[in-house]
Amino acid sequence: MFEGQPKGLFALALANTGERFGYYTMIAVFALFLRANYGLSPAVAGTIYSSFLMVVYFLPLIGGWMADKFGYGKMVTIGIIIMFLGYLLLSVPLGGNTLALIVMIGALLLIGLGTGLFKGNLQVMVGNLYDDTRYAAKRDAGFSIFYMAINIGALFAPTAAVKIKEYAETVWGFSSNDAYHFSFAVACASLVLSIAIYYAFRSTFRHAEGGKKDALKTDGANAVKEPELSKDETKQRIIALCLVFAVVVFFWMAFHQNGLSLTFFADEFTANSASGLQSMAFDVWNLVLVIVIVYAGFSLFQSKTAKGKGISGAIILAALGILYHKYTRTTGSIDVAAPIFQQFNPFYVVALTPVSMAIFSWLASKGKEPSAPRKIAYGMVVAAVAYAIMAFASVGLPMPQQAPDASGNLVGQHVADVTPNLLISVYLVLTFGELLLSPMGISFVSKVAPPKYKGAMMGGWFVSTALGNQLVLVGGALWGKVPLWVCWSVFLGVCLVAAIFMFAMMKRLEKVAK
Repeated sequence: MFEGQPKGLFALALANTGERFGYYTMIAVFALFLRANYGLSPAVAGTIYSSFLMVVYFLPLIGGWMADKFGYGKMVTIGIIIMFLGYLLLSVPLGGNTLALIVMIGALLLIGLGTGLFKGNLQVMVGNLYDDTRYAAKRDAGFSIFYMAINIGALFAPTAAVKIKEYAETVWGFSSNDAYHFSFAVACASLVLSIAIYYAFRSTFRHAEGGKKDALKTDGANAVKEPELSKDETKQRIIALCLVFAVVVFFWMAFHQNGLSLTFFADEFTANSASGLQSMAFDVWNLVLVIVIVYAGFSLFQSKTAKGKGISGAIILAALGILYHKYTRTTGSIDVAAPIFQQFNPFYVVALTPVSMAIFSWLASKGKEPSAPRKIAYGMVVAAVAYAIMAFASVGLPMPQQAPDASGNLVGQHVADVTPNLLISVYLVLTFGELLLSPMGISFVSKVAPPKYKGAMMGGWFVSTALGNQLVLVGGALWGKVPLWVCWSVFLGVCLVAAIFMFAMMKRLEKVAK
């Protein structure tokens, strides 16, 4: 899995991990913060939440255009600085008045602009590492590793957001609403770590930074010769990419309900306590031990020496022993905060990435590995299955309800105690869809994009994500207006339609993917 990869991949992945940890710490509590601090309705909170996500993923298009002219590395550095200023501004508790709302929106715009310069261009640099014959065959695996690193940061984010907020309330005496800002401040520290990693290991990927004065430098003997494309070939590639972009809009519309309507469901309809074995799932360190077992298991079977197998086996036994010890000491029940459910998606991504890579490697050895466009189509089908489960499980549940809190703000009320296993299972299914669609889609863009438009086309991928994120507001608009099963059926329907369209265009897409 990790063998034969360029060293620069790991440096770029770690730099991205720090940035994503800060982002997902903020996003884990952001929708609840909007409702609690400003007294916004689900629809208005959903509009702000989805608009922010849209800006975050739309601006990489502009960042890509700028990077194609000035260099990817330069834009990444500027992006981190701008993001830092945005998170710093968001970290200041100013209350819930109009001025505070305006300052918050300004902070969101800065974060969006900084992310636009950082996110897409870092991924283009990862793709550039594989413009070398020594690594060209490792492109898909490299992007899977890179995607896994993103989710390592996201895995710890919900716990960090909840714990720092609780600490600010109980130890420092801040009000519940003001305590949210300390969760946002975590992002500032994580960005400092990201830029430190970036510059400490820059020598391993500097040749991939590109730019007008610092063109991509690769060993001439190993460089992949960029194809000379005719205008018609360039057009066909761009059209194929745009077709994929159109489809993934609807995946992100459904997937990013995890921070909005699915978090509302966790807050208002899911049991807010757990006990026994189930409670162990809400301790992020237990999830880390499971990940250790998975990776050690792969090492056990892949190791070529008895010593390697012995070390792997010892690690597995140690991790299992720790988990058993913790289980025997589990007593009573624990409180389960709604944002903590968002840790399960990144947990599944990190744990299942080697599994998915092993499956596709085996299929490739048999000459049966699906193409990247076909994987994307399968991902849409899997996402539809996730919402079919939610729709079925929600039949008969009451409508969402609101009531004023101590400050007079209308907030969602807890009206049911659905087992947490429902959301845990749905996030597992959604993650299967994500692993089929997202890393493969990014790899597809980096491979198919015409050489002169790499930055812009990667930006196009993020624009499709941005449009999907803007449509996330549908979840907030439907919340409390229609029965829950109807709400989930909307996302089920759009995913199925997108999958059908993708399959209809498959021959055209697979032609340019060869």
